[in-house]
Amino acid sequence: MAGRIPQTFIDELVARADIVEVIGRRVPLKKAGREHKACCPFHDEKTPSFTVVPQKQFYHCFGCGAHGTAIGFLMEYDHMGFVEAVEELATQLGLEVPREEGPDERPETSLYDVLEAAAAFFRDCLKNSEAAKTYLRGRGLTGETAARFGIGYAPDDWNALLGRLGRSDHDRQRLVTAGLIIAKDGGGHYDRFRDRIMFPIRDARGRSIAFGGRITNKGEPKYLNSPETPLFHKGRELYGLYEARTCLRDIPRLIVVEGYMDVVGLARHGIDNAVATLGTATTGEHLERVFRVTDEVVFCFDGDRAGREAAWRALGNALPGLREGRQLKFLFLPDGQDPDSLVNTEGARAFTARLAQAIPLSDFLIRRLTDGVDMETVDGRARLAELARPLINRVPPGVYKELLIEKLADTVGLSVERLEPLLAGNAGEPLRPRRIARPVAQAGRSNLVRKAIALLLQYPSLAKEAADLDDLRRIDRPGVSLLAALIDDLQGRGTLTTAGVLERWRHHEHYEALAKLAREQMLEDEEMAVTVFRNATERLVRQEALDRMDELVRKAAETELTASEKAELRGLHAVVGKPLEQANQA
Repeated sequence: MAGRIPQTFIDELVARADIVEVIGRRVPLKKAGREHKACCPFHDEKTPSFTVVPQKQFYHCFGCGAHGTAIGFLMEYDHMGFVEAVEELATQLGLEVPREEGPDERPETSLYDVLEAAAAFFRDCLKNSEAAKTYLRGRGLTGETAARFGIGYAPDDWNALLGRLGRSDHDRQRLVTAGLIIAKDGGGHYDRFRDRIMFPIRDARGRSIAFGGRITNKGEPKYLNSPETPLFHKGRELYGLYEARTCLRDIPRLIVVEGYMDVVGLARHGIDNAVATLGTATTGEHLERVFRVTDEVVFCFDGDRAGREAAWRALGNALPGLREGRQLKFLFLPDGQDPDSLVNTEGARAFTARLAQAIPLSDFLIRRLTDGVDMETVDGRARLAELARPLINRVPPGVYKELLIEKLADTVGLSVERLEPLLAGNAGEPLRPRRIARPVAQAGRSNLVRKAIALLLQYPSLAKEAADLDDLRRIDRPGVSLLAALIDDLQGRGTLTTAGVLERWRHHEHYEALAKLAREQMLEDEEMAVTVFRNATERLVRQEALDRMDELVRKAAETELTASEKAELRGLHAVVGKPLEQANQA
């Protein structure tokens, strides 16, 4: 795998990028004072509520809540992964992305060139093979569809590609690394793909990274994929995702199918939002990729036993990634049909109508669990709850999980409150989050933390103005540990923008909370911001000291304090300046 991109490079990239230029290439922006505005590209609106703030190198939509940096915009607008967005932004700025490499860790850049040359070779071979073209016409493919997906043909020859691209030892080694040829045990090499229709698998930037080959005559295996390589990992890539993104600006739904020809066949009928897994079960990484593109995913499986087993595996892998706003459904086709054959038989309108009848994940889960369970008996209903427990425990806390538990409770015939003990995990933790009332005094402290973090995001140089960092680290309160970590990260970093801070924290669990705070309008006077920030952090330290003093004083009323506790109490006085009467009494 490629080595990690150094954080220092990401800092530099965000500092050098002009977010107005990056977004302006894709969205028409109009200057409005010190900001730029436009109609939001992420939801329909007539009045502009999308704002780009050059000072913060940050964008925010007051209509739908979309927000982020230049890298974040590329990820959302162009549906890129983080690394792909970094590479794209670096290319725009004329920078090469460095890597922190370990032994043999970084793939050769030239592998992309090898795979592109192979894709061109296979396309040329298709043009010159009447048998291959006849086969594709027999499957209903047009030249336009074949060109769109870059479909080619590997000749029925052990050395066709090898002879074209493997003239030197170095060239042959690159072909082996790219998974295009195989080394013989006794020496020499031969082509991996022979007499197969070739489907290039492309990454988010449209570069060929692997191939899938379908046999044109009888033979096994029916489909042959590239092996794992430095560029290609089956559990991460999806065939047709690049083509769907380039064809559709907005993708409200993605259909996940099992074969290359299913994707191509659906596209031929105008259904351009299908992708395929690459001969492997749907993984969590697959799902994270598709949910970056859309909020609704429909798995399309054969209706036989094998199809339902594949659907059940997909469901299990999907559970950890489910949260409100994401929809996952299942469509089971008639026996003996796949998406390609069915759309050819019924047409696009009928196939689309079937998609509208897809089964939501919650229904499929409960239907599957109730198979073989006697729901007319108490034992059967208890058995259902027991079967559901490990699955529901995999769903992250939130509204979706609560609704899923309520649906299960309705099926079992119990109230949620009575069902919860049955669904408790191994540690006895309830599945529904408990609402814990917080003392009113906490509100003031929370506001201080919120204000300090928001100011720090606006003016990262404030990190050097904070109260003693060790004092802040000792405060075991919501948000304060995050504030302390931010201060620690930013001290000595020099000049960073709001966007630069957010990119440093993109993969942190509190990234979204930080991004929301970053969009707040704070103080424009930096000198005033220094005073407010310093006061906020000092008040947090003082309030914590007061709380600890009160705790020790209450304890002293019941029992004698230890020598260390008495010393601590006197030390706290130095922080808050509280009279020593209580300490002396202790």
